[in-house]
Amino acid sequence: MSASEIEAYLDRIFPQLHYGGRTYFVEEVGPLSARMRCDYHERHLRPGGTISGPTMMALADLALYVAILAQIGPVALAVTTSLNYNFLRKPGQAALIAEARLLKLGKRLAIGEVSLYSQGESEIVCHATGTYSIPSER
Repeated sequence: MSASEIEAYLDRIFPQLHYGGRTYFVEEVGPLSARMRCDYHERHLRPGGTISGPTMMALADLALYVAILAQIGPVALAVTTSLNYNFLRKPGQAALIAEARLLKLGKRLAIGEVSLYSQGESEIVCHATGTYSIPSER
């Protein structure tokens, strides 16, 4: 699936993702990879004006899902089975960029990692690893 096909698919199966306005965007997909952006918006902030942990967690989870869909097609019931997050530094007051990479894409499991950056910065603000269960009939 292309980035635009995945965005249209997400709009259809997860319309709640954009409740209050669109802030999540699929920027590109490639072989075993995806790049997403979450725009800086007050609904994603925690006290102190920084992007919240739950927002970073959602973006990382979504980026892995997008990387998987780009490879296997529209499988709504590919589900997260585990996620681990390491928050490394406070994100800046900017959009968040997620770079997801699949480490393994098997018939039943996909394992990947995501690096989150504040847009325009080179240091990782959060690193996540995750596993997805893929239904047997795709």
